[in-house]
Amino acid sequence: MRRLFPVTDQTADTAAAPAAPAADRAAGRPVVVDREWSLDELADAYAYPRVGEEAVRGGAAADPHAPGPAARPAPPRVWLRANMVSSLDGAAQHDGRSQPISSAADMRIFGTLRGLADVIVVGAETVRQEGYRPARARDAFAERRAAAGQAPAPAIAVVSASLDLDFSLPLFTEPKTPTLVLTGAAAPRDRLRAARDAGVETVIAGDGPGADPARVVSALAERSLVRLLTEGGPRLLGQFIAAGVLDELCLTVSPMLTAGDAQRIAGGPSLAVPERFALASVLEEAGFLFTRYRRI
Repeated sequence: MRRLFPVTDQTADTAAAPAAPAADRAAGRPVVVDREWSLDELADAYAYPRVGEEAVRGGAAADPHAPGPAARPAPPRVWLRANMVSSLDGAAQHDGRSQPISSAADMRIFGTLRGLADVIVVGAETVRQEGYRPARARDAFAERRAAAGQAPAPAIAVVSASLDLDFSLPLFTEPKTPTLVLTGAAAPRDRLRAARDAGVETVIAGDGPGADPARVVSALAERSLVRLLTEGGPRLLGQFIAAGVLDELCLTVSPMLTAGDAQRIAGGPSLAVPERFALASVLEEAGFLFTRYRRI
């Protein structure tokens, strides 16, 4: 793996690249280093911004010297990042799953992003298609998570309007950190009862049948889950984008063409005005580009 952007000491390191052209090394020109990255290096590269010190969604931190309510501590800042993969021709899936357009390096980054998150937010259809299981507690991230005050493993939060979920699956019966289900106040009564009878914590985050994206974020923050990661699917990501609550997109560009009619990484109604994000970093391995974009 090599870092293409931003240029850092890891990117430009002639001493670590003896196979580089002699003329480049002799002239001291930067050489892009291609080597295997450790999980610690990946975790540092994808670390969340500092949380817990700023107001939610760009508000100013509370002034401790201000009178009245403004003197109260600001709520913790929430950071919602998405992790998706896309083929060169825009497909987010092949035959209904993302694995065929992924790679070993993509899965290492996938695991790293999970290892850094408080909670993984996912749509019910993705849970069904991808066969979601509980997130694992991994030794590689144990010390980092403990220092950040996180549980050993991230929670899974499933967003569903219909609650058409099998609550006997390991995702709900065997998680190291309890799985949450977020839905709306008008969700089917019988399915709400089935979830609660199965011991699944349900969170009402909307007035209609489904959860409101902005209320999903705030409901998780109220549970001290502020490092959020969504893995889709495309419809859920589209809802977060439309609600203006997405802070960061980690997009893997797969060097594959699929044709067909697969979904894009985000679906649903379009924005009235496209929202501009800024490029934060680019890594590369075996033709796969691992990009990060942040809200401007």
